[in-house]
Amino acid sequence: MKAPAGGFISLFSHKVHSFFGKSGDRTGWGRFSCFHPLYNLAMIKILFAVGFLLPPACLTAQLNRDIKRIAVQAHALVGVSCSLPGVVLDCNLNANQKLPMQSVYKFPIGITILHAVEQGHLTLSQPVEFLPSDAVRLGQHSPLRDMHPQGGVTVPLQELLHLAVSESDGTASDILLRVLGGPVVVDQYIRSLGVQGIAVVDSEKTLGNDVKAQYRDTSSAAAMVRLLRLLADDSPLSSDHTALLLRLMTQGGTSDARIKGLLPPNTEVAHKTGTSGEDNGITHATNDVGLITMRNGKKLAIAVMIKDSPASEEVRERVIAQVTKAVWSDADGKLTF
Repeated sequence: MKAPAGGFISLFSHKVHSFFGKSGDRTGWGRFSCFHPLYNLAMIKILFAVGFLLPPACLTAQLNRDIKRIAVQAHALVGVSCSLPGVVLDCNLNANQKLPMQSVYKFPIGITILHAVEQGHLTLSQPVEFLPSDAVRLGQHSPLRDMHPQGGVTVPLQELLHLAVSESDGTASDILLRVLGGPVVVDQYIRSLGVQGIAVVDSEKTLGNDVKAQYRDTSSAAAMVRLLRLLADDSPLSSDHTALLLRLMTQGGTSDARIKGLLPPNTEVAHKTGTSGEDNGITHATNDVGLITMRNGKKLAIAVMIKDSPASEEVRERVIAQVTKAVWSDADGKLTF
């Protein structure tokens, strides 16, 4: 069993006192009091050595305290996870809680589409018909539906991928699910990659029509970071398709106030947001997950997900931005080049 740091200090202090002699001893080293320079020098050396025995948590706990302090502003369940190779970051907060993804699930959909292309089942250039039945309801975000309210047009698969991932288009996302064979195909593929904790169950249309459905389509922050880490470090896709997906995530224009909100200008961020509607003053999901390119070229994976918050959009987005900035700052101070 590992002895606590206080135990080491007590032990060393006892040894030093034994070495210098008991109080009142006037023979040998015992004639030196605790104010003697040699005594003080010995204690300094011992305490310095003990510093190396302190658990790493003592050195990283400040980040976790900062994240908890920031998260309180949302008055909700906030899930946070992060990862940077070679760096210890104590950032987990409710990291394994199941949280509604909303449009974050278009990230695993995008990976699955590109896998299907690599398997020869689809091609990026193939035209796909936009059926009238594909359209999500008014109130759900869909530039494609807004441009073609009646459907009846064909759209190249790569453009549908762009609309779904970069623009978070619900109709485009549902068309991608249809050509894949349904949400179950995405769910099974992500699990086949060894990433557990992400459940893709419903279409965007279902999510828009049934407020309870979003609690089926969930992910933990930790699971999303594992998928991001896989894409960055050991992608299941070819280098060209990995670069394409990261480019689409970098071009994402649905919100720059979350992960990107407080980062230095020109920081490269490939990310996917997700946001629910509001019911009786409660916003069920406010999320952002992504990869931040650090100054040494390595990618910091981070997921911040807020469930059932009564706070305003400004506050919720500020929570994500502040958590990200705290994690980024801690990681930046530990970089090696």
